[in-house]
Amino acid sequence: MVEATPSFPMLLQRFFVDYLRQQRAVSSNTVAAYRDTFTLLLAFAEKQLRKTPTDIALADFDATLILAFLDHLERERKNAVRSRNARLCAIRSFLKYAAHQDLTALAVIERSLAVPQKRHDRAVLGFLSRPEMEAIIAAPDCTTWAGRRDQALFTLLYNTGARVSEAIDLKVCDVVLDVSPVAHLHGKGRKRRSVPLWKSTAAMIRHWLPHLADASPRAHLFPSGRGQQLSRSSVTQRLGQAVAHAACTLPALAGRPISPHTIRHTTAMHLLQSGVDITVIALWLGHEHPSTTHIYMEADLAMKEQALSRLQPIVTAPMRYRPPDQLMAFLQSL
Repeated sequence: MVEATPSFPMLLQRFFVDYLRQQRAVSSNTVAAYRDTFTLLLAFAEKQLRKTPTDIALADFDATLILAFLDHLERERKNAVRSRNARLCAIRSFLKYAAHQDLTALAVIERSLAVPQKRHDRAVLGFLSRPEMEAIIAAPDCTTWAGRRDQALFTLLYNTGARVSEAIDLKVCDVVLDVSPVAHLHGKGRKRRSVPLWKSTAAMIRHWLPHLADASPRAHLFPSGRGQQLSRSSVTQRLGQAVAHAACTLPALAGRPISPHTIRHTTAMHLLQSGVDITVIALWLGHEHPSTTHIYMEADLAMKEQALSRLQPIVTAPMRYRPPDQLMAFLQSL
């Protein structure tokens, strides 16, 4: 008996439950990002096609609809190109999965998969100087419970270069504070990496532990005031307060867009400026591809100038004039 072609709603549910969660075992953050993409896409398609999400067919997701949706994200929702491309990546992932489940829509899917990522200018990498980072870490009020937590969290972020999602996911058992202190981070794709801690960082965390209402091994190392896991937005908000306080002594910090990811960039830049090999930094940050880490080399203008000063310019004698070759002249005229 020939199995019936699955409907679009069934395919989308299987994509999230069977493929993303079971087969790929992606993180909850990835599932949430993909969920948001399809929530936006279905709402847009409902208006464009005048169909309810349940009535939409896989063949409706042609290149024209997807391009219109991407334009809608940029023009109406004011999404950046990076956000637009991230949404397209989620759609592509679903279409590749669907292509193996519904062969009747294969031609439409192939054309939709041909929709390209949009090129964009890469923004100048933002990072902090050592005095700026020290001022931010010192900013929280350590006479309060939240201030002690924030200072320990910011110190660990700078020490490890952790993503904010990795830091807030840390459990008490993930930090080892003995002779060789280390933090075990759970990164993208459920990959685990271990990053050494300074003795000062270990001491700060050691002093923080007695203030936890729950210091059991599986408890969150940096919980919210209610004992739950901190959200990324909460960390960004607390960091913003610390930056505003630090700006009172370092006015250069005022008005700068500083996020937890800025601290990650700062860690990488300071390691690079200290002479740490780029491949070690890639391992430190948990980059899957070392090429990702090369953005820090490109961003460090001071290192470029220092390298240039070590390289002596080549002094050449004036070249003798040679009449241009006709073929070369033709090519150069094109």
